[in-house]
This record gives sequence, C-alpha cells and structure tokens, in this order.
Amino acid sequence: MRKNKIRILHIAQAAGGVDRYIRMLLKYLDKDKFENVLVCSQDFHKEDYDGLVDSFEQIEMNRAIGVNDLKSIGKVRKLIKKYNPDIVYAHSSKAGAIARVADIGLKNRCVYNPHGWAFNMRCSAKKKAMYTAIEKMAAPFCDKIICISDAEKQSALDKKICREDKLQVIFNGVDIETYENGVHGAVKRGDLNIPEDAFVVGMVGRMSPQKAPDVFVKMAKRVKDEVSNAHFIIVGNGNQEAEIKKYAEDNGFSDSLHITGWVDNPMSYVELFDAACLLSRWEGFGLALPEYMMAGKPIVASSVDAIPNIIRDGENGLLVEVDDATGASEAVLRIYRDKRLKDKLVLQGMEDVHNRFNARRVSEEHGILFEQM
Repeated sequence: MRKNKIRILHIAQAAGGVDRYIRMLLKYLDKDKFENVLVCSQDFHKEDYDGLVDSFEQIEMNRAIGVNDLKSIGKVRKLIKKYNPDIVYAHSSKAGAIARVADIGLKNRCVYNPHGWAFNMRCSAKKKAMYTAIEKMAAPFCDKIICISDAEKQSALDKKICREDKLQVIFNGVDIETYENGVHGAVKRGDLNIPEDAFVVGMVGRMSPQKAPDVFVKMAKRVKDEVSNAHFIIVGNGNQEAEIKKYAEDNGFSDSLHITGWVDNPMSYVELFDAACLLSRWEGFGLALPEYMMAGKPIVASSVDAIPNIIRDGENGLLVEVDDATGASEAVLRIYRDKRLKDKLVLQGMEDVHNRFNARRVSEEHGILFEQM
C-alpha cells in the first residue's frame, strides 16, 4: 500500500440501510486516495464487500444496550490499534457510541454519522432523554458529525448535541448508474396476480410503526372504494404484517393487497407502481424517495422531519400530514385522475435525483472532508 493513501476504518453495527449506504460510499470513493477497512457486526456479509474494502473484520455488536458492549468496545479498540487508521468513521448510533469510546486517546481523526438521530424516533420520553444524553456525552469524542439532511442538523442544534461547526450536512444519494444500467422488468405484474390495466399504488419499507403501513392500508381502502381496479404493493416485511393483512381482509380487499416480504431487488417491484408512497411517522432521510424518483414514479409522502428537504409539495411530489390516511388517499387519487400533474411530478423528480441525490456526489463530498482532516 502506498503510504500517501488516507486509511479510513469504518465501523458499522446496523445492516439494512446503513449497509447499502456504506457500499455506495465505498464504490465511488477514490481508490487512489483512500484505503478502506470495514469493521462490522455479524449482520453483514463479507461477499458484499469484495473489491470495495482492503480489509474486512467482523465482530459481535448488538443493537440493544448491554454488558456485551464492553466486549465490543475492547475488540474495536484492538482493531483500531492494529490498522492504525488516519480516520475512524462510525456509522449509526450504536456503532457511534462503541467506536467513539474505543477510540479515546488514540491518534486519529474521528467522524460519526448517526444516519438519523435515535432521539427523533417515536418512543417514550424516557428513551428520548437517554438517547439525547448519550449523544451529548459522546459528541466531544469525535471531530465531525455528518448529518444526512438539513432537518437532522437542525434537530442536533435544537437538542444542543454539539457546536454547529462540528456538524456537516452531506445529503444521501442513490446509485443511479447501477440502476439505469441494470436489468429492468425482472418482475411482472402477472407474477403478483395483478392485471396489466390495474392502478398500482406501492410502498417500500418495513411493516413497523416508523413506516406507517397501517396508514398505507387505510389509504388503500379509500382508494379502492373510488378505483375498483386499484392494487396495492408493500415491499418489505415486519412485525405489523398480520395486522395489515387482517385490515385488508376485514375491509374486503385482501385480493388487491400484495406483500412481497423481504426482497433483495426492491427496485424491480417499484417499477410496477403507478404511484409511490412513503407515509413515515419520522424519517432521517427516506432513501426510498430518490429511489422512486430514479424509477420515474410520482410520490405521495408525509411532511415530517427530512422529507420536506427532498419533496417540494406540488413540484416533485405531494406532501400530506403524518397519520392522515384521508389526505394520502386524496393525493393518490389526484395522481390517478390528473395525468398532467403526474407527468410534472415525475419529470421534476427525475431532474432532482440526477442533480441532488446522486451517490457519486455523496462520495465526492466525503472525499473532500477526509482530505481536509
């Protein structure tokens, strides 16, 4: 290895969106300038990082706070000493806490990206207070905190997590090139028993309170009452699945609701949508939104947290209030009835995803930050 490369040691506990983010970041980060080491939890897969990292280390790290965290901190500290990186980059709140404690007193620069603040989740006041306290205590032990949206930065300032000059906004992005050069039409409507002429409304996200599948399915009933050939797709799995299915059965449209479960090609299902929803109750960014734009889909989204940073109502999507199934159904029906509106939203969305949400830009902005450190 040429010593003039900057060595970055990435530490990550939560897979899912964080895993996708790191892979995208590494793919477009300049290989001539940076060497990357990944230290991750048991939830990651080594083969996903072939050709992306110079070294791959896996240790046990769990989401729940517990006595095992001390073991994780010890193992991470050993690995930081082993690789002696120029920069330690911690991804998401759990890895952020472990990495920053493990790195105390070691000679490097430390960057932390919460990927959405834990204290912005809908949880008890006690939990919010605990998450806020942890972030405040850990903030002095890193040099920069990366926020994935302006809303994330503002909530850090509101909670007095750290000084403003420690915060840097680097908007999320999606891998447009891979999508546009990839295989399209892999999943057909017929595969899900959806008629070709159906009006299809979909969402990508876990069936858990954050992503509000209960609001989606109530919206679906109202749309179904107006559009008899409407069908609905939920791309994901989660602990609310039984409740969602029961609602559709009780309201007589279970034949029109299609739940894919977890899939590794969500974009193939997004391609089937005529309207795409993200009705989240809280959202650090909402990566599904630029993904919908990239696939040329008109969007209906909740006006919460970071979403209005991405969606401008009536321009590149339609915004509705959180927990407002009636408002969401009215917005979906506007898209169904007004072709000019639909085309306008799609066109602006395509422009925005190329100009504002390209994964290449995310890596370039990181590269500039790493070189300045």
